[in-house]
Amino acid sequence: MLFRILKIPAKLALLIYCRKLYINKIAALSKKGPLLIAANHPNSFLDAIILATLFKQPIYSLARGDAFKNKLAYKLLSALNIMPVYRISEGAENLGENYNTFDKCKEIFKKNGIVLIFSEGLCINEWKLRKLKKGTARLAFSSWEDGIDLTILPIGINYHSFSSFGKNVQLNIGNTFNWNDFDCKKIDGHTTKLFNEKLTNELQQLVIEIDSKDVDKIKNTFETIPSSYKKSALIVPSILGKWMHAPLYIPIQKISWRKTADSGHYDSVLAGLLFILYPMYLLLIVWLTDVFFGGWYFLIPLVSLPFFAWAFVQMKKSY
Repeated sequence: MLFRILKIPAKLALLIYCRKLYINKIAALSKKGPLLIAANHPNSFLDAIILATLFKQPIYSLARGDAFKNKLAYKLLSALNIMPVYRISEGAENLGENYNTFDKCKEIFKKNGIVLIFSEGLCINEWKLRKLKKGTARLAFSSWEDGIDLTILPIGINYHSFSSFGKNVQLNIGNTFNWNDFDCKKIDGHTTKLFNEKLTNELQQLVIEIDSKDVDKIKNTFETIPSSYKKSALIVPSILGKWMHAPLYIPIQKISWRKTADSGHYDSVLAGLLFILYPMYLLLIVWLTDVFFGGWYFLIPLVSLPFFAWAFVQMKKSY
């Protein structure tokens, strides 16, 4: 229920948070299950938020087990369709829980649902496809062994920056494959290796690989320049957007950077805090307008502030 409630405001938030969102196969967003989305993992839980927001059918995501440490976090994440996957570094005693998570995934598949797994395992802010873990293959083969007609959908998520607000995002959706591509009569280490090789070959065509020091190539790959018409139309709203949102954005940006700059979670934490706090900030401005001016004037900030924020993101420099 919570997932469905938040999906609508999340879609609106993406219009502001993503300066440009390019999707190569928009029709794929309407796919139905049983479907396992196998994606790269460059930007923490923001990767899952973008995909879960864009796909029409609800998505269940797998996340690192240490995020489920306390009962409140477990309940909240579960309400957001997120399930834990544990690594050996998070305690060998927790590895058995992965079987329970895989069983839940297979129940979702049996109901024609969609599960998202980050096949690299760890999140690292970089323009590179890393070596894939075995979890995706194990879940796929386990599902096929149970007679589930599961389809694998590779997706490459690419960002122009991992620290700049107002993202240029390229979402490259690849070609699906299923059990017909493998000999499922004998599931062993060799079969898992063949699966990862196929998935790697698919993802390599979708993930943009650039040396992090090659700023010019990153810029040429992702940069968008507003048209002269857009510049003239949005220059004033963008200035208003910058200054009217500074009291909210600047403190949150500084706190997020100080707490998470070295963890790879900065982008996601910043986006999450803005998603939670922006409605409160907007309602505060609306309330103050009503107190001082009364009448219908409260509608002005209610409509204009989100537009000004969008205009600022559209006009700000990418680099």
